Amino acid sequence: MSKFFAIILLGVFALKVNAQTSATDPAVSSTQPFGQIDIADLELKSCDFEKDANAMYLFEKGTAYYDDAINLTEEYHKRIKIFNSNATDVANIRIEYYGGNHLESIAGLQAQTVNLVDGKIEITKLDKKLIYIQHIDKIRDAIVFTMPNVKAGSVIEYKYKWNTTAFYNLPDWYFQEKIPVRYSELTTEVPEMLYFKTQVRTREPYVKNTSLNVPRSVGGGTDVVTYNSLKQLRAMANIPSLSDEPYMSSDRDNLQGIVFQLTAITPIKGFQSSFSDTWPKIGGILADDEDFGSQLKRKLNNEEDIISKASGLKTDNEKIAYVFNAVRNAMKWNESDRWYTSDGTYRAWENKTGNSTEINLILYHLLKKSGINAYPMVVSTREHGKVNPYYPSLYQFNRAVVYIPVDSTKNYVLDAAGKYNTYNETPSYLLNSSGLYIDKDKDTYDILFLQKNSPVRQVVLINAEIKSDGKMNGTAQISSFSYNRINAIKKYKTDGEKKYSDYLRDDDNNLKISAIKFENMEVDTLPLTQNIEFNLDLTGSDENYIYFSPNLFTNLHNNPFLSESRYSDIDFGYRNNYTINGAYKIPAGYKIDAMPKSTSMSMPDKSITFKRVVAEQDGSIIIRYSIDYKKSIYFKENYPEFYEFFKKMHEMLNEQVVMKKS
Repeated sequence: MSKFFAIILLGVFALKVNAQTSATDPAVSSTQPFGQIDIADLELKSCDFEKDANAMYLFEKGTAYYDDAINLTEEYHKRIKIFNSNATDVANIRIEYYGGNHLESIAGLQAQTVNLVDGKIEITKLDKKLIYIQHIDKIRDAIVFTMPNVKAGSVIEYKYKWNTTAFYNLPDWYFQEKIPVRYSELTTEVPEMLYFKTQVRTREPYVKNTSLNVPRSVGGGTDVVTYNSLKQLRAMANIPSLSDEPYMSSDRDNLQGIVFQLTAITPIKGFQSSFSDTWPKIGGILADDEDFGSQLKRKLNNEEDIISKASGLKTDNEKIAYVFNAVRNAMKWNESDRWYTSDGTYRAWENKTGNSTEINLILYHLLKKSGINAYPMVVSTREHGKVNPYYPSLYQFNRAVVYIPVDSTKNYVLDAAGKYNTYNETPSYLLNSSGLYIDKDKDTYDILFLQKNSPVRQVVLINAEIKSDGKMNGTAQISSFSYNRINAIKKYKTDGEKKYSDYLRDDDNNLKISAIKFENMEVDTLPLTQNIEFNLDLTGSDENYIYFSPNLFTNLHNNPFLSESRYSDIDFGYRNNYTINGAYKIPAGYKIDAMPKSTSMSMPDKSITFKRVVAEQDGSIIIRYSIDYKKSIYFKENYPEFYEFFKKMHEMLNEQVVMKKS
């Protein structure tokens, strides 16, 4: 990078640039200088456009510009109003940056809390001794502090300068936050020789959107050269908070904002050259990186034992499973996600702990040494955000995994950092996003979309007898496949049997589980089978009527989509397929008084189907439910019909059977 930077300096700024102050924009009433605040904001009791908000950004202001040497600076100024004690956590400030290699730095930090006490403004400045510099790893640092004297009614504000020598890294800007924003403004001033492509994701209109060319000059005397900087100001107002919705992807996927990518450089009196990152270019950078590619062949202590045992196994699947389980069981994930190694694979293996990339590059190395055709792959977890395949950028990734192409229709994506992951299932938190795999030997670096095509099944079989005293005794068998299997095992081993039984009962105190037995818990290739013995008090029954719901031992009791509107897309991660079969013996002296009807329905586009088959047979009530999802993502534009479908489906799932004493 240093050689390329020197070339840019020679081509673009071979002559001294005359520094100029950015032109002043028209009056901006929505922001104020640091320390200057209206009494009205201190007296403010609630957010005008989101009444139940606990806090609100009064404004966020960012100003990005370049200096003489193409160093990039962005000035941030943020001011937040605290409405009640439920929001005091917003006073805990954390500013992360790449400080370990001096690529980025933070300067000019000022912070203070403003309160209105007996009608007078009281300012409490942050004591700089309370500012903590956290070294996250050898590359990333964070400035951490807590604002002083914060209480209901406070206004907190802080400002700082973020500096970088990476001229291509114009920071993304998000107008939206997890709390409402009254006003958000971004000003960028970019020399015309740098061209940034923007990815704009906004719903509300701009309240300001201006641009002008600011003249600049280079050199002096007879060597003077003039050029322009493009100055743009974009602002939005009254932006609602981004609330958490059921089955929503990451905040980053849904926040309104602008993403920048440098795509071209045109030196003064020079020819335009492309600066666009491509996936092969990024793959090549990873392959040569000291903290990634250089780790792939690094020898590990006592690796021969694992390699020897794996090599002695007959099939590739056996080898993959053995090495995967050996690494997963030996290593402890330190909860850190980075696309690069921090301590390196050798030291991580020695300490038996590491970040996700260290663990999985160890896995790759051992698999490769065992004769498996494996490749390192960088990915983004669901929480980090989806990878945009049309926007090549290394910063979209936060973890490395192992990619194994089995054949033209099948592949494995392995992540040994997760204690409950299996070798034969791509972790669910990586689905519906993309990964970049690296094949340095063939100089091949391809982006692949990660998805689960086949439905993930859950089958519930219930055989029960209803007694005339309003009680039900019976057995249930739950067969869980794929991610349903993984989720059940993780929940059982994490929570313990008592809490897991409460989960199966859905906290229904009338339902008692007397025994539960698991089969195939340690066999990754078979479904998990749970055999349950239970009894249920059928409340609401009396001497003449017995009522019961056949929807037992499922997670389908409560409809998660109760809101009539939706802000984000629905991302289930994978297709689901539920089957519930129940046989309920009718007690002697009773007959059916009311029973749900056999029916079926589907979404308008047939993407979800629901079927219910009900019959009386040999003195028993036979009920079968079937729900099949044909896709895993449902767009917010289609939410009205999705909402209506789920409302009707859950009404039918919870319909009761009524039996009357004859």
